[in-house]
Amino acid sequence: MPLIFVRVRDNRRVTLKIRIAEGAAPYEQVRAQISEQARSGALPVGYKLPTVRGLAESLGLAANTVAKAYRALESDGVIETRGRNGTFVAAAGDAASREAASAAQTYAERARRLGLTEDAALDAVRDALRAAFEDAS
Repeated sequence: MPLIFVRVRDNRRVTLKIRIAEGAAPYEQVRAQISEQARSGALPVGYKLPTVRGLAESLGLAANTVAKAYRALESDGVIETRGRNGTFVAAAGDAASREAASAAQTYAERARRLGLTEDAALDAVRDALRAAFEDAS
């Protein structure tokens, strides 16, 4: 199981653990761990992430695997790429909250058009969240 330790500004260690034998794809493990560490503050806003190639080499993964994780993280607003300057942890809380609110609004409108009651729509959301978070752990 490859590990990468990166020192951040205040000397805390950030660790990524990739477990090939587990069910989750390696890119999803990279994406989930960086996302969680960014949201928890373990990776501070503005922290410069390793290059795709550098992280891939450290983890023993293909560069395309890490690139896929970085693209997903950027799409989620967790990280931002600044051209040749590198990839940085973004101020993701606001972007993530806005995207989640937009997705919730879209879901609520769709559930209403389908004729679901509020309770049935909430039950469906709870089931989906439970399944998503169980898969991520």
